[in-house]
Amino acid sequence: MASFDVVSEIDMQEVRNAVDQATREIVNRYDFKGTDSVIELDDSAMTIKLESASHDRMFALRQVIEEKMVRRKISLKAIEFGDSEDAAGGRARMMISLKAGISSEMAKKINVHIKDLKMKGVQSSTQGEQVRVSAKKRDSLQDVIASLKEADLDLPLQFQNFRD
Repeated sequence: MASFDVVSEIDMQEVRNAVDQATREIVNRYDFKGTDSVIELDDSAMTIKLESASHDRMFALRQVIEEKMVRRKISLKAIEFGDSEDAAGGRARMMISLKAGISSEMAKKINVHIKDLKMKGVQSSTQGEQVRVSAKKRDSLQDVIASLKEADLDLPLQFQNFRD
């Protein structure tokens, strides 16, 4: 019986590289001179803190980090932007959280989506933070992958451990 796993993962090394590139860019850009803009990555909490002199500089900083994430092939679906809030000294702050893993609600949505395809012999089950899909035919699994790629889910999905 053929199977594969549906997972949602983030390559933290690529996130680190994107944050480093964004930091280098804001140090060198003229429009960020004198704003003391800061981008800090917290690996353990999977958050990124943006801080700048004003709200408009904050949104420019957000645009820079988005650009670097896309360039490093990190899906923006894996990033959840918080609200821009006031910080001490008239500064602005924003927290960005990184989403990794499939929550139980999202796993249910994926399972329902697969069941709604009504493909013969295709089964899916939730296993922790991943969904295992199995079927008798390889073509059925490839159709499920294509359907999940087309579905508008709020997570970047990867397909691993494809076995015949």
